[in-house]
Amino acid sequence: MPEQSLIINEINETSEVNTENNAKDVVQKEETTTETKETTPVESTPTETKPTSSYDLNKFQLQRILNNNTRNKSIALLGSFPSVSETDSAIVILEKQAFRETDVSTSNTAEGKDKVGESENGTKEEEVHGRVSYFGNDLKVQTHFINNVYGSYQCTPPAELNGVKATVVYPATDKHIEKYSICQKYVINETPEYYKDITLPYITSSQFSLEWVYNILEHKQETERIIYEDPDKENGFILLPDLKWDGRNVETLYVLAITHKHDIKSLRDLNASHLPLLRNIRKRSAEALEKRYGLAASQLRMYFHYQPSFYHLHIHINPVRNDAPGIWCEKSHMLDTVINNLELMPDYYERATLPFVLYDGNKLLELYEAKISIRKAAKRAATAAADVKEDDTEEGLAAKKPKLDEDVVKTTIEEKTNDEEATSAS
Repeated sequence: MPEQSLIINEINETSEVNTENNAKDVVQKEETTTETKETTPVESTPTETKPTSSYDLNKFQLQRILNNNTRNKSIALLGSFPSVSETDSAIVILEKQAFRETDVSTSNTAEGKDKVGESENGTKEEEVHGRVSYFGNDLKVQTHFINNVYGSYQCTPPAELNGVKATVVYPATDKHIEKYSICQKYVINETPEYYKDITLPYITSSQFSLEWVYNILEHKQETERIIYEDPDKENGFILLPDLKWDGRNVETLYVLAITHKHDIKSLRDLNASHLPLLRNIRKRSAEALEKRYGLAASQLRMYFHYQPSFYHLHIHINPVRNDAPGIWCEKSHMLDTVINNLELMPDYYERATLPFVLYDGNKLLELYEAKISIRKAAKRAATAAADVKEDDTEEGLAAKKPKLDEDVVKTTIEEKTNDEEATSAS
């Protein structure tokens, strides 16, 4: 969840959607016992006037493309808003939306209205999109070819189904630019000693600001986006959509559980004393998401990132069927596995060697490079590639061809001559 970011869920979003954003009444009564400290969860919050941005997205000026991800249908752009500042950098991430099952419903099927969830603010999906489908008079179809049973077409759906999700980071720092740039990546095996000597001093001195996190926890910002809250200061948390999610399509649901407890930076700080917190997040999050979106606990993936993008303990939650970013094995740690490890060994994460990924341009990689060899093979490959490029002439290629030993060549010629003479004699 990037810092100080603005999310525009749908650039072409209809005005009807905007009228449906009234939140439910708040449940704030707290019931606390001395033994369990359980509190009544808050599943919705009062409506709040959303803050306006200081920039106009229409006036974004592109400088260069940071990353064009064809698999995820997203592109990260570096530029600026000259009307606001000539020096501040801005990052804009544009992402094409995933299909909603309700959008492919037709007039003779109830699929669109039977299989729906709610948007992040509780709006029923069928109330907004039940009348819009890819298959209708508004679909523009251009035929490429038809061959036997196969047909290829270029289709342009209605504007309501053709929106693009935009995320803006402004002003963007060098760390933001590094984060969204495509580059070479490396796996670091972090021992407890490396964590104390290298990683911890680095994150303490140069991590992103957490002001946006505290704004959420203190209900200063984004209160209308809260899906669920347990306000207990020790074991409580807030559940809300990640900026990666458009807040509407349940198929691509992506939410964060952010703890109210402030002194846990990451997986490394967890020990057996945090088990009540972790179990509470696992149980309450599953219940809230099943109630709101109809997803069972067995359909959800709950996990930590290490290293995380920000150092205040949070858990990522999305459907198992969705190939969400950051779920690869060297990055994610399943919540169930973390709980089990701490049950077996109370200080497991203080003693374990944990892998994580760093990329070129990251200052932490430079600190590790000073201690251990990380990029030698990559540097050799880069040098070899440069040599090939420089020596790509006809003479250079000829010089690279393998040469036969002169004695071997001489012997082969003599044998061939003797064979020809013997054949002629016979």
